[in-house]
Amino acid sequence: MMKLRFNHLTPEMFDGQFPDDESCQAYLAAQKWLGGVVCRMCGHTHFCKGKKPHSRRCTRCKTEESATAHTPFHRCRIPLREAFRIAWLCCTSPAISTYSISRKLEIRQMTCWKFKKKLMKCVDEEQMSA
Repeated sequence: MMKLRFNHLTPEMFDGQFPDDESCQAYLAAQKWLGGVVCRMCGHTHFCKGKKPHSRRCTRCKTEESATAHTPFHRCRIPLREAFRIAWLCCTSPAISTYSISRKLEIRQMTCWKFKKKLMKCVDEEQMSA
């Protein structure tokens, strides 16, 4: 599992580094495949660009994987930048309530709660494997 490194960013740095969904996808792809791409289906290590931005396609079995697949951002229903902002808020202030996140980002509280729960599960799994 990849580590999100947000806790050193100030609000201004966050806005500068992640101005849109495209920059968030580029960051995810860079972090996800930092050690190289290995196909989850066949184990092959050669790839080409996929059909969607920042996705990778195995040259052997033709399986395509997006940058968000197998991350907390997989099938996220809110814009990726908003999901990144929630992750950043949770990293910088782990005790922040989902009500506070909801008010800051103007997103439903239940949406914030579900996504924070998903993030915290990934953090817990990462700590247990370390």
